[in-house]
Amino acid sequence: MFKTIIEPFRIKSVEAIRMTTGEERRRLIRDVDFNVFLLQSRDVIIDLLTDSGTGAMSAEQWAAVMRGDESYAGSPSFYRFERAVQDLMGFPHVIPVHQGRAAERILFSVMCRPGDVVPNNTHFDTTRANVEFQGATALDLPCAESREFDSDFPFKGNMDIEGLRRAFETHDREKIPLVMVTVTNNSGGGQPVSLENLRQVAEVCREYARPLYLDACRFAENAYLIKLNEKGHEDRGVKEIVAEMFALADGCTMSAKKDAIVNIGGFLATRDPDLARQEKDLLILTEGFPTYGGLAGRDLEAMAVGLKEVVEEDYLRYRIMSTRYLGRHLVEMGVPIIQPPGGHAIYIDAARFAPQIPPLRLPGISLTVELYVLGGIRGVEIGTAMFGRRDPETGEEMPARKELVRLAIPRRTYTQSHIDYVVEVVGELYKTRDTMPGYRITHQANFLRHFTARYAQVE
Repeated sequence: MFKTIIEPFRIKSVEAIRMTTGEERRRLIRDVDFNVFLLQSRDVIIDLLTDSGTGAMSAEQWAAVMRGDESYAGSPSFYRFERAVQDLMGFPHVIPVHQGRAAERILFSVMCRPGDVVPNNTHFDTTRANVEFQGATALDLPCAESREFDSDFPFKGNMDIEGLRRAFETHDREKIPLVMVTVTNNSGGGQPVSLENLRQVAEVCREYARPLYLDACRFAENAYLIKLNEKGHEDRGVKEIVAEMFALADGCTMSAKKDAIVNIGGFLATRDPDLARQEKDLLILTEGFPTYGGLAGRDLEAMAVGLKEVVEEDYLRYRIMSTRYLGRHLVEMGVPIIQPPGGHAIYIDAARFAPQIPPLRLPGISLTVELYVLGGIRGVEIGTAMFGRRDPETGEEMPARKELVRLAIPRRTYTQSHIDYVVEVVGELYKTRDTMPGYRITHQANFLRHFTARYAQVE
């Protein structure tokens, strides 16, 4: 009814932001060799590096923290958490872990062997790294519509169904231990997956007798975007849509630091009791006993409450509309982004933002550096630094398919005036984009290089 987006909560506690100067920030970014991951958070004004673990917990979650039972085995906090997952998602076997990448490591360690292939709509960084660490191939199968950044197709996170069939025809069925679908598709622009696409993926998996897993860290945002944009679901409740999404799957991994709105935690869930036993054995070896999985009881309690709060439609309406608000204002200024805005972030097309910088000169890194220097805003590159490849024999760098910068919005953390400030800073930078320099990598790790890489400016 009204144009103004209001946060559906009151602020009960605040944290001061240190207002750095441009001169300070220029020195600070040079001191960390231009990698924004290496900045101290106290030196960042608006932190849009990630929405993972950066949300604000509710009064109910903090109250639940006080109920946390820290018994090593059999804590009632675990059983409340387990029941919350089972009630919402329907999986009988729930294995807590400290965060999503631990769930990925356990899942792929148990299910994958060297030479295997794991199809996904698009693997995110830790998912890909954990697949490849097992000697398997992470196969991305995004839908054709995802290549059209400016189109208004609402489900660019969909998987290419024909591509999935070709994968099964090309590879021995036994070499594909599972299929994954990431909801929403983070690497693909935070774009949702339609319920119809999920059904089609599930049908192919059943046809070839292979399990389907969801990377479920933003499941509620995906479900709300189904409600908004998929015909026939307009009048359904989000919880009902969520239940149908998970009914199509055999299991899931989840970083609860996203759509359970907690600062740490995650889980692995499955319908297969034999697989669950193997996964718990590995959990005990590396994470902890199956009723705490590397977490405190208080963290399990906070997750249980967060899984209830995240499907409240007033919250989801605010969450999606505030992201769209940022996207709409950037587009009005001519800033190229992936359209339509997804649930948790805006993805700037760095290749079009700074076309004078070729992919191997890392336009996304340049954009993250300039956003920080100009306005103290920390985003993250999702391009050649994150997903490019270095030939192990020649050392030659190969660019990624997309050059993006993600501005991920923490849940319940920033107000509309903070977002207005982001709009203003990006708009000012866009006016001087022709002066942005390129960068080169001077140091990198073998896996997940973007976390610790070092860069130098290319004159």
